[in-house]
Amino acid sequence: MELTLKKYVLQLEFTFSISRESYDFQDSLIIALSQNGKTGYGEATSNPYYKITVESMMKEIEAIRSEIEAWSMEDPSEFHAFLKSKGLSNFAICALDLAANDLWGKLKGKPLYELWETDNSTYPRTNYTIGIDTVEKMVEKMQKKPWPLYKIKLGTDRDVEIVTELRKHSDAVFRIDANCAWTAEQALEYAPKLKELGVEFLEQPLKADDLEGYKKLIEGSALPVIADESCIVEEDVEKCAGYFHGINIKLTKCGGLTPALRMIKRARELDLKVMVGCMTESTVGISAIAQLIPQLDYVDMDGALLLKKDIATGVKINPDASVIFPEEAGSGVNLL
Repeated sequence: MELTLKKYVLQLEFTFSISRESYDFQDSLIIALSQNGKTGYGEATSNPYYKITVESMMKEIEAIRSEIEAWSMEDPSEFHAFLKSKGLSNFAICALDLAANDLWGKLKGKPLYELWETDNSTYPRTNYTIGIDTVEKMVEKMQKKPWPLYKIKLGTDRDVEIVTELRKHSDAVFRIDANCAWTAEQALEYAPKLKELGVEFLEQPLKADDLEGYKKLIEGSALPVIADESCIVEEDVEKCAGYFHGINIKLTKCGGLTPALRMIKRARELDLKVMVGCMTESTVGISAIAQLIPQLDYVDMDGALLLKKDIATGVKINPDASVIFPEEAGSGVNLL
């Protein structure tokens, strides 16, 4: 295979804020793997919380370039196992794994969801994320992007007040993501009020290691609780059983589509709801997530919708949150 690496700086349409950071630009690594006239694309974004930069990922990958280029893409899972054996970060592995799966599908001439024997006639619709801001600016974002389902980022001293005000301007379903900012007592207090305001579930309200707090929530919360920061890799799925109602899988965190498929299977065995989320990424990463949606209960794949300008073609998301799957095989991605 031929390997190509390129850094992109993605500009967001609006400043994006969560409980621990704000940003207007997102660095992203795009990988291309080419074989027999076909090219597969993968993506992984930088992330200060996990101490990952595009430069650190490129350095990891360049160190084994010759070994990667010696591969012939016949089985993405075997390629993923090879990458794991080399000790790469999951973010770097994700970019390579997404490219490998896209290439594999293109070589086979079928979209990934077909190769995985799933039916895309029904699927959950993605939310659109509203970052922390003044109520006025959050309302402005909602008015500029009318959507049937919003994820609201919280983690302030006026969270219920914010949702109360936002509800006056939309009848959409709300999801709440506090990014570890609450205590168990706050979550138990807020949940009944938020449920009355049309909130569907709470995503990672407490710190990742607060298992005692999550035990209280699963026993007493008025709303379901979904793990995000508490569910990073495959081994975490088992640990979430009994503490969460479901899990949110991030491809960059777990290492790509290959482990995500195994995580979905294990979550089903444990009777956990399954969501796949995204980073602020382009249509390259979002199109990979789209191949999984027939298998999911919930999905957050609005990353490319948050950008001022995209860098690729692939899956398209309509204003009603329905999906137009690309005609091209694999993940269906091509760079602009």
